Amino acid sequence: MKLGLIAPSFVPSNTAHSIQVMKTCNSLVMAGADIALWVPLQTGQSATPDWAMLREFYGIESKFQIFWLPENLAFKRYDFTWKALRSAKTWGAQVIYTWMAQAAFFALFQGMFPALELHMLPSGLLGSRFLSTLANSNKKKLAISVTQALIDNLSDQFDIHFRENEYIIAPNGTEPDRFAGMEIPSEARRKLGLPQKVTAAYTGHLYEGRGLDLMLALARAFPGVHFLWIGGREDDVKVWQQKVRRANIANITLTGFVPNQILPLYQAAADILLMPYQFSVGVSGKGDTASICSPMKMFDYLSAGRVILSSDLPVFHEVLNDQNAVFCPPEDEDAWIQAFGSLITDEERRMRLSAQARKDAEMYSWRNRAQRVLDKLSQLQ
Repeated sequence: MKLGLIAPSFVPSNTAHSIQVMKTCNSLVMAGADIALWVPLQTGQSATPDWAMLREFYGIESKFQIFWLPENLAFKRYDFTWKALRSAKTWGAQVIYTWMAQAAFFALFQGMFPALELHMLPSGLLGSRFLSTLANSNKKKLAISVTQALIDNLSDQFDIHFRENEYIIAPNGTEPDRFAGMEIPSEARRKLGLPQKVTAAYTGHLYEGRGLDLMLALARAFPGVHFLWIGGREDDVKVWQQKVRRANIANITLTGFVPNQILPLYQAAADILLMPYQFSVGVSGKGDTASICSPMKMFDYLSAGRVILSSDLPVFHEVLNDQNAVFCPPEDEDAWIQAFGSLITDEERRMRLSAQARKDAEMYSWRNRAQRVLDKLSQLQ
């Protein structure tokens, strides 16, 4: 099956969306699909891929065609969308797989088969109209939602209803094989030159709503524990380094962006992995996805086989449960301190939760996700 993938993300980019797009492409190739990817060209960027760099940056194995197309920002990527669709049609795409509602909408009315991956609720008048028209059309299409909560919110808030046989729930994924035989925490810390202390780690961007102030409070309450913040844009890292210094907290290390290829080693260095999301959560610095999100870190945390301490957001219960994670109210600092302290002193409980997390990760491999999508597309064709 030939899939033309159209994404709004820059490549390369350290945004979660760009990483998710490349993981999706990689897994579709591994599942046997013939794919090509169309993305916008950044100013000054070469349109010739450096695959050695891309493999390390994104932690991927497969090689596939990428077409970088120039865009005019004044046209809000409608020009990019049209050029990408035209190019994909010439390439021979049987399915237009996209993260852009406008691309799915235009593909549908050009007689193409759109598969739209959904991560956020629509914004603006056109966003909801594109989705509503897509859902109501009797033409062939597929919606791929990362959570059931997102599908439910589309129905409840926007009166957008995809037919049951025209959508699937496909959470984000992980690569359990990359974590197989992972070092014990002390060995991973030795390889990374980290202190040999009980370590709690957070991976991801340093946006509002990610619970960063809560992690400051944990570090202040547990001065003997090393807190490792992995990721973040350079400007955000500098801001939080200053905040940590002003708070006179000495047990937090901010690494900045880490190539995805070596991210598992950093996660393996932790005894506890943190997911302190708040009631309002931004993605790539904007939007609010607290009620419908499927963070990629959650699945890698499962694969890492370390105990997960997570905010108790309803959407997380689509994947996490009391057997593979510990939950705390999102903004209850005292509850987090109590739960964290309990985990530090109860190694047996940490090991039990960690073992179940690693076992559950097998259900969420990127490869399995891709195969489910391809099977559904084959059924609809």
